[in-house]
Amino acid sequence: MTVKKVIDCLGEVEVPIEVLYAAQTARAINNFPISGQRMPVNFIRALLLAKWAAAEANAELTLLEQPTAAAIGAAVEQLLADPNMMQHFPIDIFQTGSATSSNMNANEVLSTLVSATLGEQVDANDVINMGQSSNDIIPSTIHISALLALEHSLFPALALLVETIQTKALQVDDVVKTGRTHLMDAMPVRMSQVLDGWASQIEQCIAMIQALRDPLSALGQGGTAVGTGVNTHSAFGPVFCDKLTALTLVKFRPADNLFSRMGSHDTAVALSGQLKTLAVAIMKISNDLRWMNSGPLAGLAEIALQPLQPGSSIMPGKVNPVIPEAACMVAAQVMGNDTVITIAGQSGNFELNVMQPVIACNLLHSIEILSNVSRLLADNAIASFTVNQTKLAESLSHNPILVTALTPRVGYALAAKIVKQADDQGRSIIDVAEALTPLSRDELTRLLDPKRLTYGGLTQD
Repeated sequence: MTVKKVIDCLGEVEVPIEVLYAAQTARAINNFPISGQRMPVNFIRALLLAKWAAAEANAELTLLEQPTAAAIGAAVEQLLADPNMMQHFPIDIFQTGSATSSNMNANEVLSTLVSATLGEQVDANDVINMGQSSNDIIPSTIHISALLALEHSLFPALALLVETIQTKALQVDDVVKTGRTHLMDAMPVRMSQVLDGWASQIEQCIAMIQALRDPLSALGQGGTAVGTGVNTHSAFGPVFCDKLTALTLVKFRPADNLFSRMGSHDTAVALSGQLKTLAVAIMKISNDLRWMNSGPLAGLAEIALQPLQPGSSIMPGKVNPVIPEAACMVAAQVMGNDTVITIAGQSGNFELNVMQPVIACNLLHSIEILSNVSRLLADNAIASFTVNQTKLAESLSHNPILVTALTPRVGYALAAKIVKQADDQGRSIIDVAEALTPLSRDELTRLLDPKRLTYGGLTQD
């Protein structure tokens, strides 16, 4: 590998001749050979957009020549269009806690491209990083990348999931099944009621995440080193947000207090908590699907999920609920990511949080995998499952808990006696009830009708 020697404030460093980055990136590569995991691509894209917005803001404030700002914008566009963009951003997630290494990585790459365009050296610190510090650009980028990921990925995926559940609920509205509490037989429910419950869970999660849109849009840009705005124009923050809004078509604004957005990551912690809540809902739905699909002979076998792949390397014909299982693992991972973000959020010491790279990584990872698995659940599990009407009807017909419908007429004690005698004698509830109560066969048939019971109320008229 051919190398060139470049110099920074610490001295000389060797850098591969073909790369776009320079000394500080090379030092970070050498200093942090830890995980082999790079910062998320959505984070890097958001950081580049922030650099573009900063250049345009500085140009509008007459601090940067317009041709230079235009060249920075063109360099960002070039990188964003490059399918191999991440080769220029090789720094490990586990790096300096302010993510200064990633900030300088972006500065150096843009410096190389802009210098080539303009035919003169454009400094990474003085020009590309003008009016910025890692201490405000990285917290801002966490917010920017998270909000863009929500708008472009998670919200559309969750909207699809809700729509799919609601559509399926309409299709199975006439299907009555045994309800279950404590995993034990309970009163009957319509399958549409089960699915509408799922949809409501997801809708509630969407509402709680959407409530964080405004806090996420509030950026600490303009605070520079410690929140005071040293070495930047007093109007830089508002102009930066205007430029970023124009570039992304998502509204951003300056935070009311820049110190809070630099010394803490409370909004990221809050978002992670809501993503964890979504993970809990997805795990509940996935486990319901797994239980209802269990069998096909010795389980509940109420539904059949779409067969997607052979389920066993040794048992021919076995098919497993692979999408719900994957969704449960996603949910577990999101819960783990939330723990990391919670701990990292506590590392705001005085004017700077020093665990920002793992906050960014875990937050974006949670959004990405929740988005992907929500689409898979919608398309490959919920939309395509079929109902085993025969099995459902058989279970309902033998469900002793239906006697609950008689308790307003005969009392709890007699209803319990009916269940016990039916069980001891192997007889049906309706036969025993006809013998032990003054209710007619027709009235018992009406009172014990499973579908009527799904509408609730004291009377079944």
